[in-house]
Amino acid sequence: MDLTSFLIQTMNGVQYGFLLFLVASGLTLVFGIMGIINLAHGAFYMFGAYLVFWLTNVSGNLFLGILLGLPVMLVIGFVIERFAISFLYNRDHLYQVLLTYGLILILNELQKILWGSDFYSVPIPDILKGSFPLTENQDYPVYRLFISFVCALVALGMYGLISRTKLGMMIRAGASDREMAQTLGIDIGRVFAIVFSFGAALAAFAGMIDAPVSSVYPGMGDQILIVSFVVVVIGGIGSIKGAFIGAMLIGLADTFGKVLMPDLASMAVYGTMALILMWRPQGLFGRA
Repeated sequence: MDLTSFLIQTMNGVQYGFLLFLVASGLTLVFGIMGIINLAHGAFYMFGAYLVFWLTNVSGNLFLGILLGLPVMLVIGFVIERFAISFLYNRDHLYQVLLTYGLILILNELQKILWGSDFYSVPIPDILKGSFPLTENQDYPVYRLFISFVCALVALGMYGLISRTKLGMMIRAGASDREMAQTLGIDIGRVFAIVFSFGAALAAFAGMIDAPVSSVYPGMGDQILIVSFVVVVIGGIGSIKGAFIGAMLIGLADTFGKVLMPDLASMAVYGTMALILMWRPQGLFGRA
């Protein structure tokens, strides 16, 4: 592999890592703060992709489709949390797995009712259709750079939200000691609803911006859900920093694994997880 090919694959790995971070950060927030194992998180990713496909066709603009789709996913996340997830906080994890698996089936059937079982493509906006020249013979798509840039901005925004705002302090307090936070007057129910809605919107946003690259099809969230759980375990439950580092590691491992050993590509992902857990069983930034 020459230097240019290495650079291209590194950029692909970073871009995939950013997408994984958007999905995994919402997953680790819901899991680490609310204690909910949300198997339906991948379905939110899929629903976001289908929403942006539909809204882009209606509006004729990808950016407008994303702006219209995000509030819809926030509302969907809020409704699901209020009328389903909120009954699970004091239940065993088995109930959480069963209910969220049921949500997968419901959302998958709703997707088929609304959009059918066909594969769809979302056009890249004209302003982002070009390529960035790396050498005389090799280019890199501008849209992939755009994905990395936007995801980096979202990651910085999340860091600021969690570490610098009053809502972030309430989220951290709820994650550290739920009962004490409630005793101090924090409305944990409202915080949990916000966190779950925010997590659903993050997963959907990842599906929205990835749709022009990977296309839109039924069940597209299943694989990314599995890999996102790997990211959460590597980074440590409830750690946004851990989710970011884990997403980058897995993004690079998956990309280079597919290039260097395509028949054993999945081994690179799960081998990375195994090595890290042998060193730190609680994850890179998880609490023992």
